[in-house]
Amino acid sequence: MLIPRQPAPQLAVPTVAHGPFDLAHERPEYLTLVCFYRGLHCPICAMYLKELERLTPAFAERGVTTVAISSDSEARANEMAAKVGAAQLRIGYGLELEKAREWGLYVSASRGKTSIGIEEPPLFSEPGLFLFKPDGTIYYASVQSMPFVRPAFNEMLKAIDFTIEHRYPARGEYVGAV
Repeated sequence: MLIPRQPAPQLAVPTVAHGPFDLAHERPEYLTLVCFYRGLHCPICAMYLKELERLTPAFAERGVTTVAISSDSEARANEMAAKVGAAQLRIGYGLELEKAREWGLYVSASRGKTSIGIEEPPLFSEPGLFLFKPDGTIYYASVQSMPFVRPAFNEMLKAIDFTIEHRYPARGEYVGAV
């Protein structure tokens, strides 16, 4: 299990238009937002990433860098980037499923074509949303086993404003006896 205030596992993937992403070398003013998404086949992911692209400037105003990552191939990631109009949002690809599991992400098997007529890969990771401090420690983590009901980015912005104003620490860090 990943624990807030502890170092995040290594995470490095290529992106379609912004060079390599490596969490260890990321130096945001405040936080890094990593959005793991299911892939090109997922219509909910496309809508979700369109919203993140739209709000990436608002995150940047708060010192938060953004990246969306999937286990998709480069070709599928390029299609997703085009579909969501990703100009500012970095779209990473090639997340190995072993690495996805290390991150606590759920892995699903293909059920064929989705409602938008795109074939699911044989195996792919389910969604997750993480925030990291500049020192690489985990600040926030949300992992889902289904594509539905993801954290809302507009609410995340309000929460980030609160954490900045109140210097709110990462929570969920206790690992002792209960």
